Amino acid sequence: MTNATAIGAPMKSITTKALVVVVIAAVFALAIALGGRVIAQQIVSGLMLGAIYLTVAVAFTLTIGVLNFLNFTIPSLFMLTGMIAWGLREKGLLGFAGGWAWLVALIAGVVVATAASLVVERFTFRYLKTRHGDATEHAIPLVSSLGFLLIFEHLVILTLGSESQRFSVPFKADIHLFGLVIGAPQLVSLGCALLVVAALTFVLKHTRMGRALRTIAENPEIASLLGVEVTRVVPVLFLLTGLLCGLAAALFTVNYGDVSPFMGDHVGSKAIAAMVLGGIGSIWGAILGGLVVGLTETLSIHFFGGDSVEMIIWGLLLIVIIVRPRGLFGAVAVGKGKL
Repeated sequence: MTNATAIGAPMKSITTKALVVVVIAAVFALAIALGGRVIAQQIVSGLMLGAIYLTVAVAFTLTIGVLNFLNFTIPSLFMLTGMIAWGLREKGLLGFAGGWAWLVALIAGVVVATAASLVVERFTFRYLKTRHGDATEHAIPLVSSLGFLLIFEHLVILTLGSESQRFSVPFKADIHLFGLVIGAPQLVSLGCALLVVAALTFVLKHTRMGRALRTIAENPEIASLLGVEVTRVVPVLFLLTGLLCGLAAALFTVNYGDVSPFMGDHVGSKAIAAMVLGGIGSIWGAILGGLVVGLTETLSIHFFGGDSVEMIIWGLLLIVIIVRPRGLFGAVAVGKGKL
């Protein structure tokens, strides 16, 4: 391969990604021009909702990008954060925190979700890998993670009930900008989500742990030969997954105030759609996919009603897969350029 060819390939990839972003931005700019302030408000709301989806989509991307299996416990980790936070407040266990009980409850929920993610790693990856070796590639971790999803969900139902609950916060501030109403918690959520993902990208690209994760993503066997301690690095991946899910759930709970044992199912399905839409294995693809799914949901509700959301989102995903099977920002080939 000549130098020109080697340089041209990544340049072409960058140009394609930039073109995709420009086209999507142009479509929404045209929608605002034709629909005015009402459509602009829907797009703002969609971006805020998309911040939740993209954070969970990045959690999915980490697991499938490195270990090459779909971690079905991610929706339950999202749910655990909200329900544990509500349960601690409802049972009066945080009276010592005073007016900050809501924040302490959410932090506790994130800690529980992270701990649960590490338990999943212990029994869906490490234990089965040790006992069965290549037999765990990749159906057994997938099925066992589905088992943990059901276990966590039904444990919450047994202890906290199956009804949707209200989680209130002691503030509700709106920002009025150019005639648009932007919820301050939603704006903070978007900023936090993008900041966390940017920090994660920096870790993956410029730290020793990040290089180890990317080496495992390329080839676990070669990573072991190169001295990467896979059994020490993989728990970090699940730790990050739990933190991302917990953060997304905390932001969701503050913004929308509703929690239930099934809250993760809705968000999880949208996050999977976002991950595939953006390109499996691409973190920035997950970000774009999450924002597009959030925008599509709010606009679908506005124009066609709530019952149309699933059909339109998954229809859009099907069209993208047919036209570009690897997704908008998908890798050139399996195992190449992941993460």
